[in-house]
Amino acid sequence: MSTVTDEVKNALSSVISGAGDVVSTAQKVARENVVKALQNVGSVAEAGTSAVADVVTGGVEALSATGGSITDGVTGLVRGVVDRAKDVGVDTTQAAGEAASTVVRSVSTVGGDVGGAAVSAVEGAIKAAGDVGADTGSLAKGAVLGAIKAADEISSDVGSLVRKALLNAAALPHDIIDALLTGKTE
Repeated sequence: MSTVTDEVKNALSSVISGAGDVVSTAQKVARENVVKALQNVGSVAEAGTSAVADVVTGGVEALSATGGSITDGVTGLVRGVVDRAKDVGVDTTQAAGEAASTVVRSVSTVGGDVGGAAVSAVEGAIKAAGDVGADTGSLAKGAVLGAIKAADEISSDVGSLVRKALLNAAALPHDIIDALLTGKTE
């Protein structure tokens, strides 16, 4: 496990138990640790997605270990890493995709609600788009594709579960989700 993953896990674990707002806490810790992960690296673009994955992995592990709401925390984690990724020159769509992919893998590993976490990851990407002035559709698409790819790599059952959760989520833009899952645009 990387040092960044451990740092995020420790930082979140120490504040989550007393935090009233898991989303804001996760977002703040994620933002702070993306920068730490990218310090001392040669190429920000190459290291950016790796930093996103490390921060999200540590965050999910901390949420699981402390009994915090993983789905609520995921929204904040994704929002925070995408926000900070943009600040340091990482493509926001790639960051959203990597964050959602890592969320699905990490939640699957800790035994949480993978479908709910995938939905929360996409919600986090959509909220991050508003924060950073990025195209909401692009970030949502990146997150959806990242979540589905990771879910399919885990198993076809997990892939089906994530697709169903994304299609049934009232808070997500169904035109984007439908187009990605069916290949049809209206």
